[in-house]
Amino acid sequence: MGREPQQQSDARDGTGTAVTAEDVAAFLTAHPDFLSQHPELMLRQTPPPADRGDGVVDLRSFMVERLRAEVDRLKRNQNALLHTARVNHHVRSRVHAAVLALLEAPTLEHLIETVTTDLTVLLDVDVTALLVESNGSDIPQVLRSGVRVVPPGTVRERLAGCPVRLDGDTRGEESIFGPAAGLVHSQALVRLDVSSETPPCLLALGSRAPDMFHAGMRTELMAFLARVLERCIRSWLDLPA
Repeated sequence: MGREPQQQSDARDGTGTAVTAEDVAAFLTAHPDFLSQHPELMLRQTPPPADRGDGVVDLRSFMVERLRAEVDRLKRNQNALLHTARVNHHVRSRVHAAVLALLEAPTLEHLIETVTTDLTVLLDVDVTALLVESNGSDIPQVLRSGVRVVPPGTVRERLAGCPVRLDGDTRGEESIFGPAAGLVHSQALVRLDVSSETPPCLLALGSRAPDMFHAGMRTELMAFLARVLERCIRSWLDLPA
């Protein structure tokens, strides 16, 4: 009777060179973190039997638990990324709609009304306020009905030198949000530098949701909205940059 062919225990790499079990073992020994970096490979491994004799460690339960932990971690990361992506898309869409509303305002009065009223809906917040530092004599009359006037230094004091400040789980200040301050439990304060000839301004957004705004959020979209609003006001007042 002929001999059965010996089972092959090697494979071929991309160049046709045989890769033996010893080569694989040597590679894994030299790269102990390889499987942790490629956890999907663990799904294709055959764990050793539970009964290996005295003094031999059963790796099956270890491999299963490690794989489960890695899968759970990957799922958590994936869910966090998906949530962040959805939130970013939602915020970006709302800011784009707000910018279009600002650009479409036919008059300065309508622009101020858009800021203090329409942005509340467009940005899904509860309170919107526009503040101007002034002694009361250098605010154009057309702005007086739609702007809260605050003492000089207010913007610098509230923002501490930063262009945008985001606060979560806070209480709104009446000096910023007026009678609606009690609704505010998170806020976004954005500096507006309309012109070199005007005092600093502040766009304040308040939400009753404690986590609507928080310190860990990115601020690029808020800053972009502020730059557009600056240019709109400057254009209507025919002011220099």
